[in-house]
Amino acid sequence: MKKHFVVHLMVSMLFLVFFFSSSVFAYNYGFENITNNNAGDAAIGEAQLSFSVTKYSDTQVQFLFQNIGPEDSSIADIYFDDDVPLMTWSSFSLMGDGVSFSEGAKPGNLPGGKAFSFSSDYSYDSDSPVQPNGINPGEVLGIVFDYTDGYGLDQIIAALNDGSMSVGIHVQGFASGGSEGFVNTPTNPVPEPASMVLLGIGLLGVAGVSRKKILNK
Repeated sequence: MKKHFVVHLMVSMLFLVFFFSSSVFAYNYGFENITNNNAGDAAIGEAQLSFSVTKYSDTQVQFLFQNIGPEDSSIADIYFDDDVPLMTWSSFSLMGDGVSFSEGAKPGNLPGGKAFSFSSDYSYDSDSPVQPNGINPGEVLGIVFDYTDGYGLDQIIAALNDGSMSVGIHVQGFASGGSEGFVNTPTNPVPEPASMVLLGIGLLGVAGVSRKKILNK
């Protein structure tokens, strides 16, 4: 089963690398902890959870969430604060093996987000059982949005960079048994070819499976 998963993951990544033009760039963002329920868990989340933003089509943008591991953690809820709005939800684009999400998170707003004026406009959460179906080490989830008329990728990146659009996540599955809330860090990311991002995710997925094999021996 694990061997099949590795083969499936690598084939999927190679297909996506071929599909995306090298001229398509990914803008990468990290997360900052806002709840600090446990300093160790907060550090784990900030170190290994992130998302990238890419052009999906002429009328759509993709947010690709990833957990590079190796520490236990699971992105269980994803929230978008998009007041303008610059986009509207379309579909899930890439759901890694073991990941299962639906539209409409519970709770409806990011835990700890109220203190930071975070108000969710779109939300998604992992299906039951929550932690196993979340984004665990080596796993990814893609969410696609349609551009609102008159807006595009440049406006979305500008909004993420200046903080007028925010992305939040609720993370469970830490070894401590706790949970944490995070928001993206407004920054000016250096864009890199999307193909390199996808190849990196594929290699991280294989590494995650290899780690599980070692731990299970």
